[in-house]
Amino acid sequence: MFPLLPRDRWFVVLLGTVLFQCCFQNDRTVAQEIDDRFIDGKIASWVTLYEELHASPELSFREEKTSTKLAQRLKGKEVDVTTGIGKTGYVGVIKNGNGPTVMFRTDLDGLPVVEQSGVEYASKVRVKDARGVEVGVMHACAHDIHMSCQIAAAEYLLEHRSQWQGTLVLVGQPAEEIGGGAKAMLADGLLVRFPLPDFAIALHVDPEMPTGMLGYRAGNMMASVDSVDIVVKGKGGHGAFPQKTIDPVVQAAHLILDLQSLVSRENNPLEPAVITVGSIHAGTKHNIIDSSCKLQLTVRSYSPDVRQRLLDGIVRKAKAAAISAGAEEPSIEFSDDTPATINDSALVTRLVPAFRKVLGTERVVDVPPVMGGEDFSQYGLAGVPIAMFRIGTQSPSRIDAMAKEGKALPSLHSPFFFPEPKETILTGTKALVATALDLMPVKN
Repeated sequence: MFPLLPRDRWFVVLLGTVLFQCCFQNDRTVAQEIDDRFIDGKIASWVTLYEELHASPELSFREEKTSTKLAQRLKGKEVDVTTGIGKTGYVGVIKNGNGPTVMFRTDLDGLPVVEQSGVEYASKVRVKDARGVEVGVMHACAHDIHMSCQIAAAEYLLEHRSQWQGTLVLVGQPAEEIGGGAKAMLADGLLVRFPLPDFAIALHVDPEMPTGMLGYRAGNMMASVDSVDIVVKGKGGHGAFPQKTIDPVVQAAHLILDLQSLVSRENNPLEPAVITVGSIHAGTKHNIIDSSCKLQLTVRSYSPDVRQRLLDGIVRKAKAAAISAGAEEPSIEFSDDTPATINDSALVTRLVPAFRKVLGTERVVDVPPVMGGEDFSQYGLAGVPIAMFRIGTQSPSRIDAMAKEGKALPSLHSPFFFPEPKETILTGTKALVATALDLMPVKN
């Protein structure tokens, strides 16, 4: 073999480059820039949509009007929409050539909270709940923001089909607040009747994070959630003669304190765990000892072993309290059964650079896991790689003002909570659009 002269080496390199580009041209992706002018021109309509949604919230599995409103808006944009999925949910499908399938999920339901935010578009809705009790209804967890961002991202992608290639599945899921919506949609054939997602994405507002910020987390994102209803049983009678009764309130008081030892003395301090008794009800009058006392608990954890240990411990402690009081065994019911939300690490790692490109490096931050729960986790358990991201909701000026007054910002589920709509929707929309452009790239 003859040695190549310098000019021959350059010819071989050039020839190899040309051959590589020809052979693999169809696998090359084209980087796309977000059309900020389009977003700026549409943001006012998206804020209006948000205000309309905020003013008309509906409770879990009652989101008929909400679902219809969003479905009609999507249908007007040439989206194949099916309603009534998972009782009151919808699925919209946008096909745009061959490519990956990406699911954007939003939750639809409000909470039984009387709004006291003071905003002009505050909810004045009052309905009767499942018990027949009149309650206020409020989007106190900002599902209205999530919905607005999904619609905004869909409208952008419909108007910019040349920037992406694949299938977008828009899921409007009911009943996130009671942990039943995702299960209902899956049971109704979400992953069978519609294109199977390669990736599923969701947003969740953060009540303390400044607007313009996006938080990501690889791995554990939100905790598992179990609801527990306990009826402590006693023997009723006159409050003046407690010796003739078995007081269920005293029994419940012992149980409430004893439950905390499951966290403080039976759980590894390095393993997150929470048991909160959120409701206790008994009696009708000052001088009557009732025959029962009802407790409602929420239980949070990340590890399956910790979760099972807490639930088993609750049963043990409740029975022990009854034995100690000489009472009948309590009734114990478990519900919700929402597993921990665990983000797909590879998916999160892939998307972070895309977020930094559109939002700025300093605005995209790693955030810690929290003990809040989300049934978005169900899609991950069903085999779809999932990623949930947090978006900031509070203007820096409001954060500073509250700090100067020595006040804490209202938390989610508070009657005083409200986000700054425009900037929050802008961040969420850009994040979703960036996700779509990265996961469904155009190929030459």
